Parts: sequence; structure tokens; C-alpha cells
Amino acid sequence: MKQLHIKVLVGLFLAAGVLAWAGARLWDALGTLPGVPLAAPIVLALIAAVLAATALSLRSRLNAQRAREPGAKGVDPLVAARAVVFGQASALVASLVSGLYGGVGVFLLSTGMDVDPRRDQAIYAGFSVLTGAAVVVAAIFLERVCKLPEDDDETGTGGASPA
Repeated sequence: MKQLHIKVLVGLFLAAGVLAWAGARLWDALGTLPGVPLAAPIVLALIAAVLAATALSLRSRLNAQRAREPGAKGVDPLVAARAVVFGQASALVASLVSGLYGGVGVFLLSTGMDVDPRRDQAIYAGFSVLTGAAVVVAAIFLERVCKLPEDDDETGTGGASPA
């Protein structure tokens, strides 16, 4: 499984932001702009909390397993792999959604904040970007927790030579 790259997430965020800004500008020229839902930052915050709780739980179990503590409950490799896949998928979707809300938020900020509904929409968009960043941070933390430790035998110091 490949590791998440920050460059990919930032590129996805920026591309979605530019497209959302242009789309919001076009949509506003044609009529009314669709709103940013209040539930968007709440859902993203819940996903970040689930990812962080999973990472902390797996980290404590893996540390106990590596320290060979008696009675330590091990981690099934398939559970860890599923958690990493969930984290990576969440990070990709969160960077895309954050870019969309960020682009709409930039458009709302640039058109003026004198109308209360637009101000509220810009605040919701800003919180969505922040909670989306929290999802990405939690996903990267989960990925680092589940990463296998480096094995000394794979460096070529063992008896077998790599083919």
C-alpha cells in the first residue's frame, strides 16, 4: 500500500478550490449561489474524531504488543490495513471537499460580507476547511501509527542476498 503524499492532497485542494471559485462566480452571475450546509463542518469533525480515536486505540495496542506485555491484545493486520485505507480515502475526500468549500468561501469573501446570509455561508465554509484539514491530519497520524517498523534483515545485512 502506498503512503499518502502531502503534495497530492494539496494539489487536490487547490484544484478543487479554483474550480469551485470559478463555478461559484459563474453560478452567482446566473442567479443565486447554493448555500454551504451547516452540517458540513460537523460531519468532517466527526470523521476526524473517529480517525483520531482509531489511531490512538491502535497505537496503544501496537505499543503493548511490541513491548510484549503479558495479556496485551494484538492487532489483526487486516484491521490495521482497513483502518489505513479508511484514513487514506477520508483524507482524499476531505481535501477535495475542503477545496470546494474553500473556493466558495474565497468567492464569498471577495464579493462582500455586508449581507448576513453570505457572512454565515463564509463562516461555514471556513469551518469546513478547518475541519477538513483536521481529517487530513488525523488520517496521516493513523497511517503513521499503522506503519510497520523497519526490518533490519531487509537492508542487506542478513545472510541472504537480494535477488
